[in-house]
Amino acid sequence: MLVDLDDDFDCAPLLCNDWLPTGAAIKLCFRVAIRAVESWLMADAATLAQFLGVASSKIPRNPEQAKDPKTDMVNLARGSRRREIREDIVPRPQSWRRVGPAYGSRLTEYVVSHWRPKVAAKRANSLQRAMNCLERLVGAI
Repeated sequence: MLVDLDDDFDCAPLLCNDWLPTGAAIKLCFRVAIRAVESWLMADAATLAQFLGVASSKIPRNPEQAKDPKTDMVNLARGSRRREIREDIVPRPQSWRRVGPAYGSRLTEYVVSHWRPKVAAKRANSLQRAMNCLERLVGAI
């Protein structure tokens, strides 16, 4: 189970203690993306920059320290050289939405076709822990 920390709790251990009783679900890999899963995507800066059509220097160097990775992702897309990325990821003017109409599908496209989780895990410790948990779980089956 993957959840975003967002602003619901100050840290992942507090969220885990609140959501999971001690000893719950031995065959469950419960992981918290620090602030938001977008931070894991930004941790592979080279492929994200290429996909979004922005300079790699624009991608946060420490994505897990970002206060609002979803807004950061939208702002990266806002500066894209690719019109279709801006139209899909950035919300329309005067929209009440935080993201554009194809935000989810564009990020899914990036994950499926470009994202390198092993590279990203080197810059996103919570992703590395999630991958380790999944490897332990698969090994236990």
